[in-house]
Amino acid sequence: MGGAFLAAAVLARLGNRIGLPTIPLFILGGILLGPHTPGVVLLSDPHDLEMLSALGLVLLLFYLGLEFHLDDLKAGGRRMAMAGGTYLALNVGAGLGFGFALGWGTSEALVLAGVLGISSSAIVTKVLVDTGRLGNPETRPILGIIVVEDIFLALYLAALQPILSGADSLSAAALDAGKAFGFLLLLALAARFGTRIVSRLFATRDDELLVISFLGAAVFVAGVSEWFGVADAIGAFMVGLMLGSTASGERIRKLVHPLRDAFGAIFFFAFGLSIDPGDLPLVVWPVLAAVALTLTMNVLAGIAAARMYSFGPQPAANISTTLLARGEFALILATMAAGAALDERLSPFIAGYVLLLAVLGPLVAVRSPWLARVLPDFREKKTRTRDPELVG
Repeated sequence: MGGAFLAAAVLARLGNRIGLPTIPLFILGGILLGPHTPGVVLLSDPHDLEMLSALGLVLLLFYLGLEFHLDDLKAGGRRMAMAGGTYLALNVGAGLGFGFALGWGTSEALVLAGVLGISSSAIVTKVLVDTGRLGNPETRPILGIIVVEDIFLALYLAALQPILSGADSLSAAALDAGKAFGFLLLLALAARFGTRIVSRLFATRDDELLVISFLGAAVFVAGVSEWFGVADAIGAFMVGLMLGSTASGERIRKLVHPLRDAFGAIFFFAFGLSIDPGDLPLVVWPVLAAVALTLTMNVLAGIAAARMYSFGPQPAANISTTLLARGEFALILATMAAGAALDERLSPFIAGYVLLLAVLGPLVAVRSPWLARVLPDFREKKTRTRDPELVG
């Protein structure tokens, strides 16, 4: 366990020096130090890190819930919802079609729809910070698309869980889905209308008590969510959504940050441990095809968003390239797929796809001016009036 944390620390330093996000490096570290590669083996059984990995996943989604506010959806207005919906329709639709084209199975196609369709909010945020684009006009629709993706993710995982759990009949699947959506609705109502009560329950000046309280709440609700058929990560996300709007929300964000980073690194590292590099050549062509498809859909989504917001070519290129990376959500789906005993090619495919796009995304984002040269300009043309004094 100590070796895993130290390996993650060394790789994080390496990532900062060469300008790469840490997620693909953590996964690569797990592959290199796992039981499927020659040399040093930190852990012969990836299940030894199962509880720490689960905690990392819970904290990742809990933090995302803290960062997301229901008011953001109202403030963004109609254009934000349209931009996010268009992005999801293009990417999730392409992912679903790609999954069926592979012929691995219906459940596998539904998983691939989410893998190819949802961006990595962690890498997107890092790209915006590293490129100094937080103040750019196109950053608002980018963040709006991420917000819409988060809402879709909660509903998507709630619907996917009964399918992956292998319900015996259509009525059993409907019952499981109803139970999951009912619990999800209950959490959403608590997040929307229970802010005052939750704020009082978590009101304390003692940081130690606050850490124990929010960590206990996140893990407990995650466990109850799983019992109701909702992914544990979504339960943690809803707790973060509740606490983010309370008076203690800003303090919780600061206190959970190091916990998220530490255990999140273990989550990605543990995923790498489960990957056998010998399986990667079996999926190299599907991975390359999926990356090409994602690049195409992101360019189309960037053009569509630019048209909605009357942007020029450069903002359109920034939208297309910034949202390209895939990461934590794809790995959540890979974990769920592994637990449901789906096609064994799914895990190496997702690993290769995430590694390639997590590295390619930030590199392409920096070179977005190249793409801008070939994109259309949707800025409103200003009409020029002739000055009579200048005529003749």
